[in-house]
Order: sequence, then structure tokens, then C-alpha cells
Amino acid sequence: MRETITPVTRETLVREVAKLKVDGYRLVTLSCTEIDAGALDLLYHFDKDLTLTHLRLAAAKRASVPSISPVYFAALLIENEIQDLFGLRFEGLVVDYQGTLYLEQEALKTPFCRFSLRQGQGPAAAADAIAADPGPAAAQTQPE
Repeated sequence: MRETITPVTRETLVREVAKLKVDGYRLVTLSCTEIDAGALDLLYHFDKDLTLTHLRLAAAKRASVPSISPVYFAALLIENEIQDLFGLRFEGLVVDYQGTLYLEQEALKTPFCRFSLRQGQGPAAAADAIAADPGPAAAQTQPE
């Protein structure tokens, strides 16, 4: 498998993504990594005939990034997830969940919200509740 990484800017991102779509590439996913307290690294992953190509965008946490969802509609889920996890804003999202794609109304706000607490529960009570109710996956594995 061969791959290339092409750096892009905020201004050239959507244009480069559109070129890849016209050339027959499919969007695989996006990756987001925190570089330091003020910067994120976004990698846009594309595939065509087992050839991967990536676009790399360095973004400031406080700045917004253009959405590629007008070009690849499915990107709206990944971009909303990045908004939830990292607090980075995407301009022009086809559907913008405003930081609530996965989060409940009472959940702690982004970035890096990994769990939610029910009102009136402390962290210890929430952990006990999770341990006491392992969920539907455990019920499926028990013999009848």
C-alpha cells in the first residue's frame, strides 16, 4: 500500500478535498491530535485503489476550520465528533449538532468530555452504578 501526505491550509482545504473527490477518492476518516495547548493537527484520510492519500492541516484550537461536509456529506459525523471531543469548530457543517452529537444535555461540556454524571451523583456513585449494571452485552453472554 502506498500513501502520500500533503500539507494544506485553511484556504486550500476544501479545494484539495474537491479535487480528490473528482479524481475518484473516497473519504476514509479524519484524525485529530492535540499538538500543544493551542494547536491541533488534522489528518484527512482518502483511498483509491488501495492507495492512501492524506491531507494535513495544522489548526489553532480557538480558530475554526472549513467543513468538508458539503463535498463529502458523511464527514459531518466525524467533524461533529471532533467538535465534541476537542472543541474545534467547523464552519459550514451541513448538520451541526453544536457539541451534542454524543453528549447528553447534563453532560460536562467539551473538550474531552468522556463521561456524563446524572444530576445529584458524585463520581464515586456514578462508578458504582456502572459497575452494578454492566449493560446489555454482559446479559447476552450469560448462559440461559
